Amino acid sequence: MKKLIMAAVGGAVLGLVATSQIAGPLLAQEAENNASVYEQLDLFGDIFERIRTGYVEDVNDKELIEAAINGMLTSLDPHSSYLSADDAARMRVQTSGEFGGLGIEVTQEEGWVKVVSPMDGTPADAAGVIAGDYITAVDGESVLGLTLDDAVNMMRGPVGSEIIITIVREGEVEPFDVSIIRDTIKLTAVRSRTEGNAVVLRITTFNDQTFPNLRDGMEKQIEEAGGIDNIDGIVLDLRNNPGGLLNQAIIVSDAFLDAGEIVSTRGRAASDGERWNAEEGDLADGKPIVVLINGGSASASEIVAGALQDHRRAIVVGTNSFGKGSVQTVVPLRGDGAMRLTTARYYTPSGRSIQALGISPDIIVEQPRPRPATDEEDEDQPRQRTEADLRGSLDNDSLTEDEISQIEEDRARAEAAAQLREDDYQLAYAIDILKGLNALGPTAMVQQ
Repeated sequence: MKKLIMAAVGGAVLGLVATSQIAGPLLAQEAENNASVYEQLDLFGDIFERIRTGYVEDVNDKELIEAAINGMLTSLDPHSSYLSADDAARMRVQTSGEFGGLGIEVTQEEGWVKVVSPMDGTPADAAGVIAGDYITAVDGESVLGLTLDDAVNMMRGPVGSEIIITIVREGEVEPFDVSIIRDTIKLTAVRSRTEGNAVVLRITTFNDQTFPNLRDGMEKQIEEAGGIDNIDGIVLDLRNNPGGLLNQAIIVSDAFLDAGEIVSTRGRAASDGERWNAEEGDLADGKPIVVLINGGSASASEIVAGALQDHRRAIVVGTNSFGKGSVQTVVPLRGDGAMRLTTARYYTPSGRSIQALGISPDIIVEQPRPRPATDEEDEDQPRQRTEADLRGSLDNDSLTEDEISQIEEDRARAEAAAQLREDDYQLAYAIDILKGLNALGPTAMVQQ
């Protein structure tokens, strides 16, 4: 027994020795790292004091420190940044659905300001700014080398004032200037209408009004159609939607799913992950859905498209989305400012991250760029002659007035569909898909 006790004690002693041998270097390394951090902070203090006392002009201490904080955050990724008290207040107003500006969502790429998307019905949209444009100068002053927030601040100004932005666009040989009049941006998060027998829900942003707008707009269109049995399906138009609130993306996805995961997020630590699942209830009552996306569809838009695509609840049509698969947490700071910090990546139900890759559509459909009409196209083209144009042709006496009226209505719808292909080819394509699915019956409907 004594031998066993001694062996146990000996083992414990050896264990303690081994632990101390391992822990010693670790503790020393940690102490060394801490000392290095304190040395760097001392260096920061030295530089700060040198700037205050030696810079050629007087500096504002508060602005200098805020610039240093923002530099630290923006060095991490394009979406982390410091928000001053004014910027934080503007962000809160923006997510509530109304703000002042040009109406564009921007990011930064290789030092230049890149347009993620123009917002529908805003001055930038009316001026012809498109997703993928690069803004290289504002009122003749280059934005190269500025932080994204500084570049955005240059584009802000009084409502009604003019701003001239210089744009570089793919396919254009030279940069060109665009004049825009600043305005108060009032966003209607969702615009609803009926095209043919399809309900089109154009979601422009994900703010506090998105789901209420979507639900009310959809109910109105279905009621005007005489019930859900009279529609072919739903088109969710997420093109040029830069995203917004994560919770709204989850609610919108849940509106068309009865069960299953919607999205998950994973942070640096395993304990930081979260997962959201759908609850029973489908606003579309199982009707087929087509989701439209393009290169301006980002963040929350990609969450919705990815969730409905993975559950085979919708067919995704258009072009590859933007690829913003990260989550930003807004942390309030003293002095009414805030810190926007990237804290997680999000994943679609199948477990894929779309960071820098985007959502790939099920069917790739490019939107033709508008081309200027030529003189020949402006001239009236001779109408093709038909049997009815021939002198002395027989009348069709086999149709009733109601049947003739129905034929004329069908012809008018076909002409409207043809015009839609000219105006918005991607949307027309989506509506044609819904027509086909509806014609084939319930067995062809996209199910979870």
